[in-house]
Amino acid sequence: MLKIVVACGGTGGHAFPGLAVAEELKRRGHEVVVWDSGRDVESSVMRRWDGDIFSTGAKQLSLRNAFAILRSIFRCRREMRRSKPDVLLAMGSYSSLPPVLAAHAYGVPVVLHEANTVPGRAVDFLARYAKSVAISFDMTAKYLPHATTLRTGLPVRAGIAAGRRFANIPENAFVVFVTGGSQGAHRVNELMTEALVQMDRAVKARGAGARPLYVIHQTGEKDEGLVIAAYGQAGVAARVNAFENEMADAFASADIVVARAGASTCFELAACGKPALMIPLPSALRNHQHFNADAFASKGAADEGLQDKLTPHSIARYLIGKYDNPARLAEMRDKMRALATPDAASRVADLVEKSSSRKFLRVTV
Repeated sequence: MLKIVVACGGTGGHAFPGLAVAEELKRRGHEVVVWDSGRDVESSVMRRWDGDIFSTGAKQLSLRNAFAILRSIFRCRREMRRSKPDVLLAMGSYSSLPPVLAAHAYGVPVVLHEANTVPGRAVDFLARYAKSVAISFDMTAKYLPHATTLRTGLPVRAGIAAGRRFANIPENAFVVFVTGGSQGAHRVNELMTEALVQMDRAVKARGAGARPLYVIHQTGEKDEGLVIAAYGQAGVAARVNAFENEMADAFASADIVVARAGASTCFELAACGKPALMIPLPSALRNHQHFNADAFASKGAADEGLQDKLTPHSIARYLIGKYDNPARLAEMRDKMRALATPDAASRVADLVEKSSSRKFLRVTV
């Protein structure tokens, strides 16, 4: 048995993959402690973890947070010295910085995981301290020329592909699932709410024989009330939540998903085999969401829409095109499933075991 720290957090996009690997390592009999940053946004995710959690107090990388970051580094060093783990797995983002620097100070081997096509600042800097870097996309290796990389894919949350269609959705409904991630995406909410009101109006104009539209919309806390009011006023059948607790069922219910292009979302779509319109976050560091979306769009599994060029009318027209062409959606579903890496958590867990500070032989019964 190994003592393993899994440092993940900052956003759901880093926490969910980290917890997926933590669960796999725990299943193998290891002693696993999850380190998060302690942000409120992580709390709903971390409730899924049945084990010990240590909060590092890590903050986003900026001069304004310099003192807090130093305090977090010292806090991690004290805990690293006390717990003496055999290996650290860090899932990227600013929440990885204090744990990795603390591990390096005490000679604890480090494995990094980079979720996106283009490495973030944290992984770019911390790769020098890692024995190896697990990557989700083949193209990521060229951005880390001095690191030992291995493509593992991105672990997705347990059970994400085992959902069932929501019972209250009409059997013949065309279902659009909109998600801007665990924190929502204000501009996506604005565009999609108006687009789906237009689409619903167009579908209803076709008469009683047309497939009805049904919307599932994860909004984030700030926009929940506004989106509920807009759909209610327009008479759009919808399930709206700030945070969708039944993500597996939401994916299972959807004919098409409209989403940002964070890596976790991309690979969850692949695991569920769901066609998508990806709208990359324009301000994403190094434009990595565009490159994530392009990796899937170039395979015919998704389409990419640029936020600054999209309008509610153009989105409504796009979705009606998919509504009218089920064969195209079926083709996209098949191509999306082909991009899935269902054993990603196991691949990352194997790498963690091999990188341990002491020899370990896992016996398969």
